[in-house]
Amino acid sequence: MAIITSLFICLPFLLLLPLFLLLQKRKNVYKNPQQKTFPPSPPKLPLIGNLHQLGTPRHKSLHQLSIKYGPVMLLHLGRVPTLVISSAEAAKDALKTNDLHCCSRPSSAGTRRLTYNYLDMAFSPYGDYWREIRKICVLELFSVKRVQSYRSIREEEVDEMVNSISASSSSGAPVNLTEKLVALTASIIFRIGYGTSFQGSKFEHKNIDEFIQDTEVMLGGMSGADCFPSWMGWVIDMVSGVHKEFDRISKELDGFFQQVIDDHLKPGSRVDD
Repeated sequence: MAIITSLFICLPFLLLLPLFLLLQKRKNVYKNPQQKTFPPSPPKLPLIGNLHQLGTPRHKSLHQLSIKYGPVMLLHLGRVPTLVISSAEAAKDALKTNDLHCCSRPSSAGTRRLTYNYLDMAFSPYGDYWREIRKICVLELFSVKRVQSYRSIREEEVDEMVNSISASSSSGAPVNLTEKLVALTASIIFRIGYGTSFQGSKFEHKNIDEFIQDTEVMLGGMSGADCFPSWMGWVIDMVSGVHKEFDRISKELDGFFQQVIDDHLKPGSRVDD
């Protein structure tokens, strides 16, 4: 029943697809853009561009394409032109010589949702806001004096991890070092950033790895809204379940931040400086 409902939802958009392609072609014909020279590019299909040429894993697909089309090539991920650089020389030219022209972050639906419309410094586009927030972070969080003030937190968390590994080895139980190191990093950041212990929070050690993986997929993945026109991308994300998944992860993150705020507002609460 759910499949039939999804087909009925998509049917009007599929019927309108030929009309959309015709209008887009007429628009390109009547435009008279300035002639530009673009990097080599594989042949693309209407609407999806070169998405059909990106297999799994992605880096191997890009490597194979770069062998044929060169270290600098142009791909079209749906309607989004994407420059792919595959050599150290080209990367240096883009990220050092032309740094100001290439330093901004790409926008995506997942990143926008998870960072509250790009308020996070790591994903904010280059501009006045990014320069100001970076200056604040350098002065208040990343200075030598401030980093040294976190030393006791790092030492305590490392001691706790070593004791945990020692206890597991004494009993002969296997130790998942990846899980331990992820938990260590999360615990240190949690105490430095929020002034309270990771234990007893909304996300215990056993859940943090799953949560980090979910957020990585949301931040690094692509949705229909990123590649296709707004109406088409919205339908694709709705049918594929991307909207539902984004809602779930966002609610978990909102709940986490809300708990941190509530803990700080409790009368007599004790948090690290």
